[in-house]
Amino acid sequence: MSFNCQGAWRVYDSRPSRIPVSMAGIHITDIEAAINYWRERSPSPDGVTLAPATRALAEVYALMVFHHEDEVDEFGFPPKAWEAWEAWYHTTPDTPCIAICSTSQGDDTCKGCGRSFDEVQHWPAMSPAEKRVTWRRITMEDTAWRFNRYAERARESDRVANESAGDVAAPAD
Repeated sequence: MSFNCQGAWRVYDSRPSRIPVSMAGIHITDIEAAINYWRERSPSPDGVTLAPATRALAEVYALMVFHHEDEVDEFGFPPKAWEAWEAWYHTTPDTPCIAICSTSQGDDTCKGCGRSFDEVQHWPAMSPAEKRVTWRRITMEDTAWRFNRYAERARESDRVANESAGDVAAPAD
């Protein structure tokens, strides 16, 4: 089961399958980061009202807190909240790669970025929510070289990626 933003539970087919179906959940910390991004970008004019993007994300956040959920189904997002979250997402580094890929040498998990062989191979086809799930896992594990031995290289790579992304336009009201 997975919680969606309309306050309902979505039940998925639980029959065994040869192909695993993975529903990517957006973690509450990503919602918080997106809210903070929009609060900085579009501050409240009077200290009370929220900008439309912030309000849309705050509604999702409130439902998650109310229902004691730490992840929300990416397919249950209201359109305005999804648009605001996706605009924030595009300001984050796309890939954890630091150009030291040990999966090409036969490792199941890359020592450089912490992704599995399958995650490295399928990264271009993964949805933004699936990528954030991977980012969260490798950040929590904190064993990849990008977090210790080559942290400076990772920061430089992330800085360059953010500069090339440029400014992201605000979602329409």
